[in-house]
Amino acid sequence: MTDSKVHWFSIINSIAVVLFLSAMVAMIVTRTLHRDLLRYNSPEEREEAQEETGWKLIHGDVFRPPVFSHALCVLVGTGYQLIGMSIITLFFAVLGFLSPANRGGLMTSMLLLFVLMGIFAGFASTLLGKVLGLDDWRKLSFATSFAFPGVCFGIFFILNAMVWGEKSSGAVPFGTLIALLVLWFGMNVPLVYIGAYISSKRPAPELPMKVKKFPNEIPEQVWYAQAPFLALIGGILPFAACFIEIFFIMSSVWMHQFYYMFGFLFIVFVILTITCAEISIVATYFQLCYEDYHWWWRSFCTSGFSAIYLFLYSVMYYYTKMRIDHFVSSALYFGYMSLISLGFFILTGTIGFSATYLFVVKIYSSIKID
Repeated sequence: MTDSKVHWFSIINSIAVVLFLSAMVAMIVTRTLHRDLLRYNSPEEREEAQEETGWKLIHGDVFRPPVFSHALCVLVGTGYQLIGMSIITLFFAVLGFLSPANRGGLMTSMLLLFVLMGIFAGFASTLLGKVLGLDDWRKLSFATSFAFPGVCFGIFFILNAMVWGEKSSGAVPFGTLIALLVLWFGMNVPLVYIGAYISSKRPAPELPMKVKKFPNEIPEQVWYAQAPFLALIGGILPFAACFIEIFFIMSSVWMHQFYYMFGFLFIVFVILTITCAEISIVATYFQLCYEDYHWWWRSFCTSGFSAIYLFLYSVMYYYTKMRIDHFVSSALYFGYMSLISLGFFILTGTIGFSATYLFVVKIYSSIKID
């Protein structure tokens, strides 16, 4: 089977799975929500509904800020930065402006786009911080501009130092490292600050429910409704949606092949977005039905845990496809795959979190509270 046929087979299979999942979500969630809303808003059944269990009973806790709110804001802001970079890169690649034969040009374009998207990172992290009651937007701006870029630069510098130690010609020159620092401190940090400043001048988004002073006690959860199980199961579908494309991309990066089917990749990215959104919404809805209002981090991790499967696949790819005997080469492989997996975790987690946030706001805006 040719590469083109493999791509088409993969995409048709993924679309079929997504359509089936979408139909299930639309049928189960919509019908269930419709029944719940009729019961909760009916004057005759309102007293009876108050004694029942369900997602309405935690309306005073559902928007209670989570632990590590600053970290969540930083990750979501960075996620929007990565999403913006990915969309624009794919757009220009589909139009043919980015040649896969020019690897340096593609990487340079992605790096510049990531830096320019810093304004969206600052805006998104500060806006979410206002929702969660965090007033120090400067602190969020600082953390957003240094957290993910700092981790990437630190690992990259260590790996490059190891290549230097081997006296290899593949080491990145010192001047290039200085240029990366100039991009980071001279462009990314100011743009993140500008986005945060613009967001700080906007009014905080209004939430449909007020948070009670004292939190409700969460009932004991069954094993299949707990966070680790939902995250591990939820991460399978997003990874499965883009598994074939990941294989071709990894072959391009590590096996010195050319990846030129950006049209297929764009379709897969759309499928991945829909899958992340749907799986996070479904997991959060059933979590709320079990009266567990700790949905903020769980909605992020449910779709974000697809990065775990990406890294595990990279381990399998290393032992089945790669022929590496040198320690430094192995360190380079796992170091860069760790960075890619981290970026994938933030990107998919942000997609799932954003869709879930809109879903939760929507359903709690639709009920009447005395």
